[in-house]
Amino acid sequence: MGQEIEESQFTPGDFVEYAKCLRRETELLGQWFRDGLFSARDRMGGFELEAWLVDDAVRPAPVNDTFLKRLDNPMVVPELARFNVELNDHPQHLWGSALSRFEASLGSTWNQCRQAAADLQTHLLMIGILPTVQESELNQANMSDLKRYRALNEQVLRMRGGQPLELDIHGRQHLSTTHRSVMLEAATTSFQLHLKIHPRDAVRAYNAGIILSAPMVAATANSPYLFGYDLWDETRIPLFEQSVAVGGLAGASHGPLRRVTFGSGYTRESVMECFVENEQHYPVMLPMQFHDGLEQMSHLRLHNGTIWRWNRPLIGFDYDGIPHLRIEHRVVPGGPTIVDVIANAALFFGLMRVLIDAAEPAEARIPFAAARDNFYAAARYGLDAHITWYGGEKGALRSLLQQQLLPQARTGLESLEIDRDDIERYLGVIEARLQSGQTGSAWQRAWVAKHGDDMAAMTAAYLKRQDAGQPVHEWDLRP
Repeated sequence: MGQEIEESQFTPGDFVEYAKCLRRETELLGQWFRDGLFSARDRMGGFELEAWLVDDAVRPAPVNDTFLKRLDNPMVVPELARFNVELNDHPQHLWGSALSRFEASLGSTWNQCRQAAADLQTHLLMIGILPTVQESELNQANMSDLKRYRALNEQVLRMRGGQPLELDIHGRQHLSTTHRSVMLEAATTSFQLHLKIHPRDAVRAYNAGIILSAPMVAATANSPYLFGYDLWDETRIPLFEQSVAVGGLAGASHGPLRRVTFGSGYTRESVMECFVENEQHYPVMLPMQFHDGLEQMSHLRLHNGTIWRWNRPLIGFDYDGIPHLRIEHRVVPGGPTIVDVIANAALFFGLMRVLIDAAEPAEARIPFAAARDNFYAAARYGLDAHITWYGGEKGALRSLLQQQLLPQARTGLESLEIDRDDIERYLGVIEARLQSGQTGSAWQRAWVAKHGDDMAAMTAAYLKRQDAGQPVHEWDLRP
């Protein structure tokens, strides 16, 4: 969904033509899979970091157009709301000092953004959900001035028959409200991880991402509050799922397949199964016409971008035009600091390597239904969740991370030949976070428990510590 479109208004004929193009591209993609045409250049990683612009009162500052012009950096782009931006970085080969290179590069971009924000008397903040955002601020006037966002809003409401979006989240407290635009989605900001994969590993990698969603979301949780309500450890998950709540299957606005989804199952023979499901079961949402040839997969890629699986297969192209496969892991929130997000990436890349290389496929050891239940339990309860793991073993997720998954991540990074200093630095951050139990969500709740539920004061304290750069497990609770 990062690509802009030329039109925001569509006719019935546009949908028919788009569906024809999508079908032809899906058939061609199937041929690419059968002929083995995908790039074998793998073991590359990347990410996208979404962030907030806030004013001195740590309220949303809808100035991303002015901010981006002042910044003038093509790696930083607008997001759905005028108070959100997305920071990108160049992919890295996952070996040697890749992780510290990521930290240096992202840190440099982050500091440039902070300076540009300061010039506008604003601040840059990375967090899963901004605790001070009010529902009234999630309005169309605060939508970024891009056609794809206006079209997305119109089509979601069309597919819902004009019915408002219903937000109903049961957590530590209960939040229930209705909303008439997709701007609810703008309240969720993420750290999305990308892993380029060898075609022979694609099935394993996609399924591994699904299985790892529970431990990843628990270890990185940073979104307990929404509109002043204390909800899930990672409230982004139900918020995003409900903010674009339309179903699959044409004519069924609340059909069995949802646009934001954990998925319908593991892949069995090929990740091509996801693209077939896209074409057969998800109505076209943005029927923009492209004229760049079937081999560019423009219709297929845009359609895939309107189906938000928490683990999403992507088609891209190498520098020489050879198509490649990536897995996008979308469960991790933004923040709390640069070193925290790179540590989160280290945990993910290491665990993915181990599960891909394992003698027995992980999906043979955990049923999909268990992986799905694990994910929602972990999003709701964080490190306190109890989940089902290999062979039906049940236990505390925090203990699983400490005793099994963290050592496995170390093994995976060693297999990738990541420098020992990088492994120690970033997995050391994860180890200390697990030992203390202080995720971003835990710190936010602890601060509120000590000082009261002043979301602005808590967010200001959060921003102060984020700017200092120390990982979240070292944060204190002083005002």
